Parts: sequence; structure tokens; C-alpha cells
Amino acid sequence: MLSVVLATHNEEKNLAACLLAIKDLADEIIVVDGNSTDQTREIAQKFGALVIQTTNKKNFHINKQMAMDKARYALVLQLDADEIVDEELKKFIRQLQRQMSKKQDLGAVAWWLRRKNYFCGRFLRKGGQYPDPVIRLYLKGKAHLPAKDVHEQMVVDGTIATAEGHLLHYSNPSFKDYWRKFQTYTSFKATQLAEEGLKLNPWTFVEHVFWKSSYTFFLIYLRHKGFVDGWQGLVFAFFSGLHHSVAYLKFMKDKYAT
Repeated sequence: MLSVVLATHNEEKNLAACLLAIKDLADEIIVVDGNSTDQTREIAQKFGALVIQTTNKKNFHINKQMAMDKARYALVLQLDADEIVDEELKKFIRQLQRQMSKKQDLGAVAWWLRRKNYFCGRFLRKGGQYPDPVIRLYLKGKAHLPAKDVHEQMVVDGTIATAEGHLLHYSNPSFKDYWRKFQTYTSFKATQLAEEGLKLNPWTFVEHVFWKSSYTFFLIYLRHKGFVDGWQGLVFAFFSGLHHSVAYLKFMKDKYAT
């Protein structure tokens, strides 16, 4: 028996494709929605999901964990609305379900899922963007999200294995989509810098605006061969580095405003 759980906010463009891919796998679908202003909740309900409306929090992992806590079945698949389970991964999950029904040893309590990340018209192959493993499939009660960072992994109590198949991650089909999330993530990072007590001085300015940004760009573009992915690889590497600069400048702006 499988619970599929999601946290959403204004995902009407993505949600139907996500749920369509798992509707024949899921015994229940739980959607915790952060006050969407589009048709997200209505789409979820059309797929028979239990929809729980709440506030849209800066760290959306809080809502993800809320959805995870509502799962009733022994096997849980946590998805983002812009992810699609491919056929090979479906086959793997069905095999787990058969093993569980026969009370066979699964060999693990959670599984890494490999992701293919779609960026501005292509799946990225390099730049550290593949296989991009994430823990999303687990036995109920054996994993949780600390909800301290937007890029954190689940904490697992037990053995972790790697699943067959992929999640197809359509988070940034256009640069407009990427730019919107870039603003959200850099604002969240600026808040984290303040909470960590970072000092505003020339050293931290140089460290974040120049050193971290440059190092991240060269790490992604050269060390991890982002150049293989054409202009998309260049753009992704550049803005991944710029993330540090923009987050620091937002942190500095907030400091001066107080």
C-alpha cells in the first residue's frame, strides 16, 4: 500500500502531469497546499487527493513534512509537483509493493531516487545535475525532513538503497520559471545568513560576492563539465554562482534597513 504525498503552491501548470503518472500506483494522495491562488487544489481533488490547506511558508519543507505526517500506508513516496515518475521507477515501486505484501525483506528502509533535471529546454547531463539523488521513497516512520534548509535531504533511521528508474524534474522549463525560484531561494538564503549571525564587513562581502560566486561557477562549469550542456550549462553555472552574491546583497540590504 502506497501513500503519495506532496506540498504545493500555485502548481496548476505541473500538478496534473505529476498525479497522472502515479494515479495507478497510489492508494492515497495527500496534498498540503500553501494557499494557492490558482487551480492547484481543484486539480488535486480531481485525482481524489486529500487536500489540506495551510499557509505558504518560506521553507516549504515544513509543509512537506506536514504531508508526510498524514500518510497512512507503510510505503511513502514524497514528490514535488514538477516531478514525474518514469516507467522504470514505477516498475521498481510495484516490485517493492509485491515484496511487502509477501512480507519479504526489502533490504532498506529508504531509497535514493535519481533525477533528470530539465533546464530551459534540455535535461542537464553534467554540472553536478545528474544523477542528483534525492531520498523520496521510504517506509513510514523511518524518515523525516529537519525543515531547516530548502535543499536538505531526509534524515533516515536505517539502511538506504538506490531505486531503479528516475524522477523527471521539470522545475525550470523556461528561464522565467528559474528566475522566480532564484529570487525565492536567494531571499531565503539571506534570511539564513542573518539567523546565523553573519557579520557585515569587507571580508564577508568579498567572500560571498566574489569568492563563493566564482568558485561555484568554475566548480559547476569546469570541474563538473557543465560546458557539455551548451548554453544551458553556461547559464545554469553562472546563476548558481550568482546565487551567493545576490543572497549576500539582500542580506546587506536588510541589515541597513534595520
